Amino acid sequence: MTKKNNFDAIIIGGSYAGLSAGMALGRALRNVLIIDSGKPCNSQTPHSHNFLTQDGKTPKEISNLAKEQVLKYKTIQFYDGLAVSGSKTETGFEIKTQSGEKFRAQKLIFATGLKDIMPSIKGFSDCWGISIIHCPYCHGYEYSNDKTGILANGDMAFEMGKLINNWTKDLTIFTNGKSTLTEEQLEKLAKHKIKVVENEIDSFEHNKGQIENIHFKDGSKTTIKALYARPAFYQHCTIPEQLGCELTEQNYIKIDLFQKTTQHGIFACGDNTTPMRSVANAVAMGTLSGVMVNRELTEEEFG
Repeated sequence: MTKKNNFDAIIIGGSYAGLSAGMALGRALRNVLIIDSGKPCNSQTPHSHNFLTQDGKTPKEISNLAKEQVLKYKTIQFYDGLAVSGSKTETGFEIKTQSGEKFRAQKLIFATGLKDIMPSIKGFSDCWGISIIHCPYCHGYEYSNDKTGILANGDMAFEMGKLINNWTKDLTIFTNGKSTLTEEQLEKLAKHKIKVVENEIDSFEHNKGQIENIHFKDGSKTTIKALYARPAFYQHCTIPEQLGCELTEQNYIKIDLFQKTTQHGIFACGDNTTPMRSVANAVAMGTLSGVMVNRELTEEEFG
């Protein structure tokens, strides 16, 4: 194995969290490899918000500028490709890519994000990240006071209804089948004039991802501007589990307050660790991960 294949740290995932971790380590003069497959989950999202100095920019604009700035640090290398497996070595870890290349490092940072599971409703995936959205803090302002829906049921629908009611008073919960909301929850929703529709959804009519109508299986339809949804997800990368990292009950990588996983030498940051999915949060977690990796390396070097 040549010297260029050995690093202080390998970061798997080169979006906001991974690039932020890379910058922290690059500024600490650490030799770093960032491996990225180029498939961010927010690729359809037209604009990013709630991130100071970058509000309203496209996700790609932000990540392109970030990558340009990170790669100015001479100790950082970027590898375009997919990491497929990992193993422990006597001095750290080895990562293998889809093309068969192998890289070694003392520490690993996983900034690999999540993969959303789209419901099998026609039009949903076309609108995801555009007018079917997950976070009112990221996108709610742009749809404030508009006719808005929530695709959820039970406690999730109730909690989302309470939250999103702050952005619009024209709000409907679509349970897509029989409601599992309690009588008490229904009474509170009705008090705030939040409607509940149990009709099963057939499809979303849209224009380039912008919802125009929801069509129901009974032949009826309703006009809407935006819809909040929280689809199921799975970890975009299985290597942390291969290496023994524990997941939480919600299927996030389990970390402590310093971004450490349950395996020594392995850190994680960004969407794969938290339900707070935003660019600003990913950047903050990435910076902390880089700082803590450098600290751990420093402590080990001093013995």
